[in-house]
Amino acid sequence: MRVLVIGAGAWGTALAVSAARDGHRRVSLWSRDVAQAAEMGSLRQNRRYLPGMELPVGLHIAHAGDAPLAALAQAQDLVVVGTPMAGLRSTLSALAGVRVPVVWLCKGFETAQPGAQGLLGHEIWAQLAPQHLPDASCGVLSGPSFAQEVARGQPTALVAASPHADVRDAMVRAFHGPSLRVYANDDMVGVEVGGAVKNVLAIATGLCDGLQLGLNARAALITRGLAEITRLGLALGARADTFMGLSGLGDLVLTATGDLSRNRKVGLLLAQGQTLQQAVDSLGHVAEGVYCARTVVQRARHLGVDMPIADAVVALLDGALRPDEAVGRLMGRDPAAEL
Repeated sequence: MRVLVIGAGAWGTALAVSAARDGHRRVSLWSRDVAQAAEMGSLRQNRRYLPGMELPVGLHIAHAGDAPLAALAQAQDLVVVGTPMAGLRSTLSALAGVRVPVVWLCKGFETAQPGAQGLLGHEIWAQLAPQHLPDASCGVLSGPSFAQEVARGQPTALVAASPHADVRDAMVRAFHGPSLRVYANDDMVGVEVGGAVKNVLAIATGLCDGLQLGLNARAALITRGLAEITRLGLALGARADTFMGLSGLGDLVLTATGDLSRNRKVGLLLAQGQTLQQAVDSLGHVAEGVYCARTVVQRARHLGVDMPIADAVVALLDGALRPDEAVGRLMGRDPAAEL
């Protein structure tokens, strides 16, 4: 099987490494940065994003100077877009005319433009498909996963979501292996909503832990956060049961509690008194929750969905609330039934 992973960040590299461990797959990792690709090829490691992790001998390194991206993609059995959410639209546009399955790894909403709502990945695809991708099919690979652990071969479970059975099967064949278990799901909307909104809620949980509010408070935030994810997902057409799976509850628990979580780290740093810019600059990687929080709240309000935790996170990120005030807003809400 021929697999192309576009984007040599931590997550794209980790999945490429995992897939390339199986000699039955020919895996290529594509970087737009020619210098980065040359270094990975010579040193056999991605020093910027996964330092110390040896790249398998069978992993081919490609770059923007090799050939047009669409031509390289057309020769594959599966194309995997591993860019941040901000790069998804331009990458899909660059794949104009490709007739093989295209899936993505990014979790979030596209930043809203003036006069428009920010979109999930499948909504971006729907805009582009009539013009550029008429015969191809799409999907998303998601779930609770830190890149470092996947690259090291530690046990991980993911969900391959697509309305197309052949795309789900392609993702399973590309990535299922001894240390990576891949489950199939046809609820692509639910999987994308879970992957996007949990990043926002992880900021809230990091704030909670940074303020040392206790384990009771953390459990409450995670549980009520899952309710917010589910409400928004149902309003967008997802199934409720999806949010009790890997891309809902599983990804939320990992991102809200794991020390490797960038979004949780943002909340911790804000609780320590850092500014948002200081917190983001210290990460060295993208924290998708920072960039999609406003879009999550915008979409929720448009649909009449109540998301008080996400609302408080946006107010915190915008500087409208201090960390202690955000907590006070949530605790001061009127009593309500658990829904």
